[in-house]
Amino acid sequence: MAWGETKAWIDGALNENLYQQMLDDAAEAPARNARRKKVVTPDEMPWEMSRQGLLKHLINEAMNTRMETVDAYMQIIPPGSRSGKHRHLAEECLYVLEGRGYDLHQDCDVEITDDYHWKPQEEIKRFEWEAGDIVYVPPNTIHQHFNADPDRPARLISSTNRIFKQCGLNDLQQYENAPEYKPGMELTPEQVRKLLRGKGS
Repeated sequence: MAWGETKAWIDGALNENLYQQMLDDAAEAPARNARRKKVVTPDEMPWEMSRQGLLKHLINEAMNTRMETVDAYMQIIPPGSRSGKHRHLAEECLYVLEGRGYDLHQDCDVEITDDYHWKPQEEIKRFEWEAGDIVYVPPNTIHQHFNADPDRPARLISSTNRIFKQCGLNDLQQYENAPEYKPGMELTPEQVRKLLRGKGS
């Protein structure tokens, strides 16, 4: 043959119909998507007592909805309590539905060379919020939410882009657990109501 590198690329007897699989997947997508939810009712939104706190998942890739790129949950912080503390590469947007409180944010210096590493900055910034506000969390920022009201719960809607995970960048680290976190805790509406009443319930 005319090309000297033939000795390298001609090797191998493995055959796969990978391109055909992509064609088949594209052809099957409309029927598959027709079976996926466009409306999710409250009883289909799972509760989770997570290390980040009390969550009700609104949209998640595990929920078989039509949403392809965004994950969202409602974070409920009991009176006078706080969320866990974590950091993730994806930026986050939170809408404050109810309550008042504040966030603590610690930015990180990031360097991506042959590897990916980051270092927290010294300064910790405080941001006050109340119902109706939007809270923006920049990429790679260590952050935590605090309910400043000792008598009423706070509720936040959190939204992040799941594209980061699909690109292999699911960089999520937990630094502190929410006070209410108990591994394997099963939640019911009655238990959630009790949590919302706070420590004196």
